[in-house]
Amino acid sequence: MAALGLALLGVTLSACATSAPANLVATTDAAPTPTASEQLLTDQPAPDTATGKLAAGFPTQLIPVPEGSEILVSSATPQAGGTVQVSLNVRSTQDAAGLLAAIRAPLLAAGFTESPPAQPDPSLAAQGSFVRSGGTEFVLVGILDRDGQRTLTLGGTVKP
Repeated sequence: MAALGLALLGVTLSACATSAPANLVATTDAAPTPTASEQLLTDQPAPDTATGKLAAGFPTQLIPVPEGSEILVSSATPQAGGTVQVSLNVRSTQDAAGLLAAIRAPLLAAGFTESPPAQPDPSLAAQGSFVRSGGTEFVLVGILDRDGQRTLTLGGTVKP
C-alpha cells in the first residue's frame, strides 16, 4: 500500500513540473489612466459667495448681521422675479435669544410673519421661520450653541 502511495505522489509531482524555463519578466496589462472630463474644484469661489465677509448684493437692510458677529460665509444669488437667494453663517458670543431677535425684528418690520418650525430640531438652541408674499419669500434660521459660542445659520429667498 505504501508503494502505491509513493507511486501516486510521484505521478502527481511530475505533473506539476515543467522543463520550460520560468518567465521572470512581469507582464504589463494595466488599463489606461482615466483623465478628468471636468474640473471638480475651481480656483475661485462663485461670484455670489464670500468667505469672511458679506457677499455682494446681500440684503443687509432686510437681514442685518447681528452686532459683534463674525461672518463665516455668505451668499446672495439673484433669482428670477427680482428675488435673491441668501445664506449667512456667523459666529458670536451673543446669546441665542439675542441673535434670533436681531434677525427677527427687521423681518417682522418688513412684513414677514413668524411661525414655529414644522419640526423643531432639539440640537438647536433657537430657530425661526419667517414668510412673506404668500410664502414665495422665506427665511429659515437655526442657532447652534456649543462651547460658549453660537453659530447662526440662515437661508432663504427674499425680495430686497
